[in-house]
Formats: sequence, C-alpha cells, structure tokens
Amino acid sequence: MNTMEYKNYHTRVDYSAEDDCLVGEVMGINDLIVFHGKSVDEFEKAFHECVDSYLDLCKRHDKTPDKEFSGQFNLRVPPELHRELAIAAEKRGDSLNAVVVEACTQFLTA
Repeated sequence: MNTMEYKNYHTRVDYSAEDDCLVGEVMGINDLIVFHGKSVDEFEKAFHECVDSYLDLCKRHDKTPDKEFSGQFNLRVPPELHRELAIAAEKRGDSLNAVVVEACTQFLTA
C-alpha cells in the first residue's frame, strides 16, 4: 500500500480507472477529506491543500481537529479468549491492555 504523510495526517494513494486519476482520503479521522490529482505531484499538492484547509476551517470555527488514530480501539474476541487473556495477564501481573500492546508490537516486528 502506498501512503503519504503531511502534518501527521496520512492518505493512501489509489487509482481510479473510471476517472483516470489518483484519489485519496485522509485516514484515521471522523471528518471526511477526499481529493484527487492527475499526477503524483498534483495528488500530493491536493492532499496538502486539503489538510491545510481542514486545519484552517477548524481554527476559524473553534473546533478541535480530529487527530489521526487516538490510540484507542474496540477489540472483539470470543468470550473464552477474553477470559483466558485476562487470567493470563493477571497471573503475570500485567493488565489486559499491556498484553494486547505486547502482542500488537510483536505482530509488527514479525
């Protein structure tokens, strides 16, 4: 997956065959920010302009801009797995959250 970053916001670069252009959406926020460009340079410029416009609009309306990825997410697991993880974490002297963070970190480094 190809991504770009600007001011701590990210977008994935997708191609629309129907429109013959690159399309993007700012990822990880509740507000919808979409843009496009015919070339990589045009796409990147549109991405930057959209993020800047979004931040300016938030400032003018005294709104806190959405931050990308708050660090919180809901995790759905089978109840038995939840129980086993909670017990194992308790036995280790850790929180369930610490166990999940450890597992996620190991996943990313695998």
